[in-house]
Formats: sequence, C-alpha cells, structure tokens
Amino acid sequence: MQRPDWAPDDIDIERPSVARMYDYYLGGSHNFAADRVAARAMVEAVPDAPLMAQANRAFLRRVVQYLVDAGIRQFLDIGSGIPTVGNVHEIAQRAAPDARVVYVDVDPVAVAHSQEILAGNRNAAVVREDVRRPEAILRHPEVTRLIDFSEPVAVMVVAVLHFIPHADRPEETLRTLRSALAPGSHLVLSQAGEDGRRRAEQAEAERVYRRTDNPLCIRSRAELAAFFDGFTLVDPGVVWVPQWRPETPESAEDAERAGFLGGVGRLDG
Repeated sequence: MQRPDWAPDDIDIERPSVARMYDYYLGGSHNFAADRVAARAMVEAVPDAPLMAQANRAFLRRVVQYLVDAGIRQFLDIGSGIPTVGNVHEIAQRAAPDARVVYVDVDPVAVAHSQEILAGNRNAAVVREDVRRPEAILRHPEVTRLIDFSEPVAVMVVAVLHFIPHADRPEETLRTLRSALAPGSHLVLSQAGEDGRRRAEQAEAERVYRRTDNPLCIRSRAELAAFFDGFTLVDPGVVWVPQWRPETPESAEDAERAGFLGGVGRLDG
C-alpha cells in the first residue's frame, strides 16, 4: 500500500502494530490496512474490544485527575501510544498549568504525532524508548530535563504490561523504576486481566496478537497486584478499571466487560 506522508520511513506498514490497533479501537485515523485487519479480527474474537480500550482510557483520565488533586505535578507515561483526546498533559495541565509530562513509546508513529501535538509546550516532551529499558528511560535527556526524581512522580504503565511476557521480567523493570522514585510518588498500572468466563475469547485474542510484534500476556488480579511490590495500594486496590473510583455507580456496572484490571500504588516514606 502507499505510504502516507505522516508515516515515518522506518516502520513496516504491512505488519500490525499494537499501538495503531489501539488507535483503531479508539476511533483514531493513524492506522494502516494491516492494523485494521488485525483489529477487526480482534473485535470478531472479542466484541467488547473497543469498549475495553475506551474503559481503559477513561481509567487513565480519572487517575490523572486523582493524582493532580493529590499534589502530583510530574508524570512519566511509559507506553503512551498514539495521541488521542484526553492525553495526560491535557488533563494535568488544565488543572495544574505547571504540571510536567514526559511520554515514552517505542512506536515511531506514536512518537511523531506526540511531537507534533507537543510543539511549543515547554512542560511536555516525548521520548522514543522501550519500557523494557528502564535505565535508558530514566537517563534520557528529555526525562532528566523535565522530571526531578527528588520530588514525587507519577509513573504510568497503562495498557502495556500485557505486551511484556514473563521472560522479559517486567517485575525487574518496575523495581528499577521504583528505585528512582521519591516518597510520595505513585505507580499506575493496567493490563488485560484474566476472566474465567471468557477463556475462549482470551485464547482467540492471544492468537490474533501473535501476528504482531507484541504477543498478548494476560494476567490475573493477583499477578498484577504483585507488580505493586514496595507500594501501598490506593483504595479500591486492583479492580476492573470501571470500578476504580467511578464517576457514577452506574458506570461501574458489568465492570468485567472492560477486560482490563488496574490500580494505583503510593510509595510511602
């Protein structure tokens, strides 16, 4: 297919990207035919896939507002994806204009469009890096320019961990990030969660994502909670994302349909 002007030269537009598939679920336009084919296969296997992406995005928005209200002014969003409405810097800086945000993503399309959106915003930046290289993230010049690790930071790893298999030792990545944080910092995690009633759907979803560079690794509530080692979980703990401080009781009904588990941890002194 013809390469659009906005697509960097170093990407394979014939191979599905999880970032661009997620963009498709959210109604975005920065995806290619291969992404759409894979995303439609996912929707056929798991009809709630778009709802799951939307519920996870809503969780992110509620969490950022909670963190700003708690006094957090620094955000490190790892695996931020292709920009869409309700980005972290939009929510945080609307409430606190001095909030500083660094986005990190390995997908070149996500990085390119983040750079375009953030042009002229001195308190926000984007870095192209892999979540599995936490030391490189922490020492990146744009990260050290905007993030003061002697003060509380919110580290957000939202809708990313299900693409990090056990063999890549995600617990070590999170431990490295935690070691850089000051007391009062927060860790935000969400990922596709294990649901015994949907095992057939989940098996088919894993098959679809094996066609990408990022196979799916679904985890249980207990496995996700274990990633908060060293942090104190903020109420209500690790839950289906619509259940995390919902804006209305109705919005948390049938919450397991969202497919994502999430939680927030605080690093106490």
